[in-house]
Amino acid sequence: MSESGVRQTEEIPQWKREEVDELVDFIEGYESVGVVGVAGIPSRQLQAMRRELHGSAQVRMSRNTLVNRALDEVDDGFEELKEYVAGQVALIGTNDNPFALFKELEASKTPAPINAGEVAPNDIVIPEGDTGVDPGPFVGELQQVGASARIMDGSIKVTEDSQVLDEGEEVSEELSNVLAELGIEPKEVGLDLRGVFSEGVLFEPDELEIDVDEYRADIQSAVAAATNLSVNAVYPTAQTAPTLIAKATGEAKSVGLFANIESPDFMPELVSKADAQLRALAAQIDDEEALPEELRGVSAPSAPAAEEEESTDEEPAETEADADADEDADDDDGDEDAGDALGSLF
Repeated sequence: MSESGVRQTEEIPQWKREEVDELVDFIEGYESVGVVGVAGIPSRQLQAMRRELHGSAQVRMSRNTLVNRALDEVDDGFEELKEYVAGQVALIGTNDNPFALFKELEASKTPAPINAGEVAPNDIVIPEGDTGVDPGPFVGELQQVGASARIMDGSIKVTEDSQVLDEGEEVSEELSNVLAELGIEPKEVGLDLRGVFSEGVLFEPDELEIDVDEYRADIQSAVAAATNLSVNAVYPTAQTAPTLIAKATGEAKSVGLFANIESPDFMPELVSKADAQLRALAAQIDDEEALPEELRGVSAPSAPAAEEEESTDEEPAETEADADADEDADDDDGDEDAGDALGSLF
């Protein structure tokens, strides 16, 4: 280091050296450190915000030159925050993640009136409705700032939503007075996070402003899609193995029932299936004397509506020749043979 550099360092007052050391300790003491804008926040309101953040985050104010010097001394990427150190700012430190910090700071902001000379943070609109102000010069003031207003039913009313200023434009004295009279507070006051450095990554507000519910829904949708892919591809994982086993069990059972395999696991379903077939057959016999007593008067099991419609639509009409053939077949079989055949089942 040159003699001039040493001499310049030695000329730094002790209190500044101590302040920089405290700032360095502050920066190194948190997992996430950011820069917040504090311009326009009344001192009392700022103190209230700091109390509300107690336990989750801490705000540290100092001169910008000392903040920059501390960021340089810490290094490790924190010097990237220097680009946000301009105007009235402060450091904020937290052990929470940057997304939670941003959400907390945004939630802590409160509406506030806007003063003449300030820049509109968004489009300013005077809404339609009764102003509650008695007829008088105020109707002219409304019209002067661009609002559609007139006297109606003994009161000053705005006849339609009126945008009186665009975002980024400067607020005039007249508009500031009109908004104050109407109780419209078009800006939010709070700690404005400009940037935060965490785990070697620099985040800006637009990267931290996410819809948590939408983000959660996207993750759930991705998990569901991945699970379906794994199951359909029969790719076992710790998450999909139970589903694959249940699916394989169901398919094996279906095959066993279709093939009438006499297994203890299938017997209840096989017996039910045989009983339904027997009742359906018994219902087709008109002569109850040919049936065992247990089957007399039974009706065929009701088929699902879809199957009934399908059979009605697709079954061809019986021709006269088919009817004659059926009668011949009935005559050949005989009622007595049918009864003996059923009786042998018991």
